[in-house]
Amino acid sequence: MGKDVSPDAFTPRDRGRYRRKVQRCLDTLARMLSDGSFTFPRKHIGLEVELNLVDADMRPSMANTEVLDALADPAFTTELSQHNIELNVPPCPLDGTSALRLESMLNEYLARAERQATEAESQVAMIGVLPTLRSEHFDQKWLTSSARYSLLNDEILAARGEQPLLSLEGVGLPGREPERLRAFAQSILPEAACTSVQLHLQVAPEEFAAHWNAAQCLAGVQVALGANSPFLLGKALWHETRIPLFLQATDTRPEELRNQGVRPRVWFGERWITSIFDLFEENVRYFPGLLPETDDEDPMEALESGQVPKLTELRLHNGTVWRWNRPVYDVVDGMPHLRVENRVLPAGPTVLDMMANAAFFYGAQRALAEQERPVWTQMSFQAAEENLYSGARNGFDAHLYWPGIGWIPPDELALRVLLPLARQGLRDSDVSDSVADRYLGVIEQRCLRQRTGSVWQREAVLRAEDRGLDRDSALAAMLARYVELSRTGEPVHSWPVD
Repeated sequence: MGKDVSPDAFTPRDRGRYRRKVQRCLDTLARMLSDGSFTFPRKHIGLEVELNLVDADMRPSMANTEVLDALADPAFTTELSQHNIELNVPPCPLDGTSALRLESMLNEYLARAERQATEAESQVAMIGVLPTLRSEHFDQKWLTSSARYSLLNDEILAARGEQPLLSLEGVGLPGREPERLRAFAQSILPEAACTSVQLHLQVAPEEFAAHWNAAQCLAGVQVALGANSPFLLGKALWHETRIPLFLQATDTRPEELRNQGVRPRVWFGERWITSIFDLFEENVRYFPGLLPETDDEDPMEALESGQVPKLTELRLHNGTVWRWNRPVYDVVDGMPHLRVENRVLPAGPTVLDMMANAAFFYGAQRALAEQERPVWTQMSFQAAEENLYSGARNGFDAHLYWPGIGWIPPDELALRVLLPLARQGLRDSDVSDSVADRYLGVIEQRCLRQRTGSVWQREAVLRAEDRGLDRDSALAAMLARYVELSRTGEPVHSWPVD
């Protein structure tokens, strides 16, 4: 969310000043886009991974401060709950064999995190939703000690005026009836249950709209093929439960505002775009500031004097609107650039699985963005949104809409259409064929075997229960085996179910 904030409460005057400053930032961004202020020497990618800390019994370990202090590395940072840490891998080029170096870096960072976690009597679990979380872990006392998180929690709860309600109808385990979750939370900490991998792609301003629209088209198949979050609070729910959970955990709308059609802050969007400006302008128009802190910069004056504006307020505001594909304005080494941040995928199960998901996304996104007749001109925006929720709920059993085909299962869509496109997109990005073979081969086998992290978790819990374990014990046993297999580095489609 940009930066830390003051621990002091905000006043009505602060909010008015913040609103005016955000608008000033938006005007400055418009000037920068029209003046060609952005440089784009080489396409770079970046990756963030949110991680869980667990103890010997596979329960959440509230030890992130101890682990981060021991790591003493700016690549690792806090997350919302004390059982979370986040890894921000330095950006690297997309072309050549750079992805192999990124994979190696990820493995090295995670090995270091695991060593330091062990010193804190903890382990690292890289998974979409930690299945051993219980309601008591959502108590506000487990918020990471930071003014930013405390204020965010207070502002969201105050805006809503009531406790967040988690309400989900699940997809039944094989041969079982569907399960339902209905629980109230005392804080926004259910958001911390949603641990994801976030993919960044630097793009030129004139290419941004096509890449964002393409990413929206891919969201449904991404979550279906990468699902890794089937359990929450002891219930078997969606294959990718993160998607509805994130929405409900941070929803600032009471029921009345939802009924009026007020937009949620966890948002797919509502239309295809023609410029990155469309997204920032929507953010400003529809969403009040949650953390209305301002700095002393006049961004327009900075631009006119030859400086690069920080656009601090616009970036902070953007960090409190959780789009599944988020626009990013950033300044690195004194140069401004734009990125698409893809946020739909869960963390894990392995580094190789995450790299395969990334290669599939970057390749297919580029190919779709460069088609003469873009796919988003042939389908409604609502169809893309429905694909996201269908893929998240049903995994391989989803039926997704795709122009020229109609309704199609995600594995068939990938095998017939998107994997060939992804291969072409990677080739057009000058990615080595050997790199494309390594990562896209994982996606192909995952589709052929219909095996995701979610499928494996559901089967493992079902077998444990058939052996006589209760649900809590089955989840703990499954997670212990999951962590063990994750450390082997073998992709999830090859994991045995003991």
